[in-house]
Amino acid sequence: MITLYSGPLSLFSRKVEIALREKDLAFERIMVPFNQTTGYEPRHPEVLAMNPKRQVPVLNDAGLVLYDSTLILEYLDEAYPQPPLFPRTPVERALCRLDELHADEIMFAAVRPLMHRNAPPTTDRNKRAQQETDALIAEVELERHYARLDEKLAGRDFLGEALSVADIATFMTVLWALRLGAPPLDAFKALSGWWRRLSERPAFAVAAEEIAEADRRLSVPVKRPEKGYARIAGLADGR
Repeated sequence: MITLYSGPLSLFSRKVEIALREKDLAFERIMVPFNQTTGYEPRHPEVLAMNPKRQVPVLNDAGLVLYDSTLILEYLDEAYPQPPLFPRTPVERALCRLDELHADEIMFAAVRPLMHRNAPPTTDRNKRAQQETDALIAEVELERHYARLDEKLAGRDFLGEALSVADIATFMTVLWALRLGAPPLDAFKALSGWWRRLSERPAFAVAAEEIAEADRRLSVPVKRPEKGYARIAGLADGR
């Protein structure tokens, strides 16, 4: 039996959940406590015992303990190869891994400056002003990423020949941006179509809906979540 230690607002845990559901693998999910004030403190004792990085996701498959979403996804595709979430050839797999890396580490770097928007606000007015200035700069960078993705997705359904971990990682980073009030996708036709198609797949829809529900319980309302995310979240009037 597969056990996954996850978090309600853990982007990287949700990547693994999507992959497990796309592969139709049964798993037990242990959702570790989280709030916007103290984060994951105190840490879940089993996560501490299994992962020296002290964070989720952690996957236990019949005694094999793995952490780091990328490593977990590679293991799942080798241990449970159908349906595959990595391409067939070495070149295609390498490009898929680069797209995942781009989503997780390069594009997500432009999302981080928006993360104050759903956390308890600071009482320091100068700090608040600097946070929003940084966020506006990051939004410009996100639109550059949107344009790159739009060009890459032109005329195709997925980032590669078929659904892959590159799509999963990129979907999650785009979702994180949209839930934090990033610019909308409307001007990017191919990217918008890709977002809509993935949002309709059950594995992706469950993750998005559960994140939206967690936001309602745990997060400070964002003044202007992008309408595509607001629709998934069931939010009215911007919340």
